[in-house]
Amino acid sequence: MAQAKIQAKMNEAISSKFSRTLSMADRSGRLLESLDQLEMRVEALREAASAMEQERECILEMIQSIQNSQEMRNICAGEREELTLTADRLMGRTLSVEISVGTIRNPQQEEALCKATSIIDEVVKKLLDDMDGSRQKLLALHAACVTEATAVPINQKFQAIVISCALEDQKKIKRRLETLLRNVESAEKNIKIMDHQKLENTQENGSQ
Repeated sequence: MAQAKIQAKMNEAISSKFSRTLSMADRSGRLLESLDQLEMRVEALREAASAMEQERECILEMIQSIQNSQEMRNICAGEREELTLTADRLMGRTLSVEISVGTIRNPQQEEALCKATSIIDEVVKKLLDDMDGSRQKLLALHAACVTEATAVPINQKFQAIVISCALEDQKKIKRRLETLLRNVESAEKNIKIMDHQKLENTQENGSQ
């Protein structure tokens, strides 16, 4: 009789332990599911913030393009002043929007980013002195950031550095180079227009 009671207690304890184990596993599964859902929301948040960051950069670039455009120079002083004030106001409002998406990097990625940034900065410093040569260097750097074949030589050293960067940094480096190339192209067009106008004025003065 006593032996039967002991066995019953043991069975009850085993059954109770098994039930608790199942309950803990169930709770753990629900928590894991919640964390998985939160991870998707976090990634969606980072993507949305990154898209807003790119939109901010695009707006700033467009405002600067208008400010430096030949059309702005060709209008009368009164209209130019009014448009400049509007552009400055839009620039200030855009700059007041602060968006920051941090990138988690290991030491090797930090070093690679510093090297890549330094190389681009060196080219930018020489833009005014040698615009055509700097543009060719920027094209070679940009070619190192794209997967498709390009018509310009690839800077192999820069490519190895960019590959060592974090994926988000690789995208930002590529975007920066694309922005710089657009700015150089715009500047070259403005210089050609100004040279052409100067030539026309010289010819008109000479014919008088």
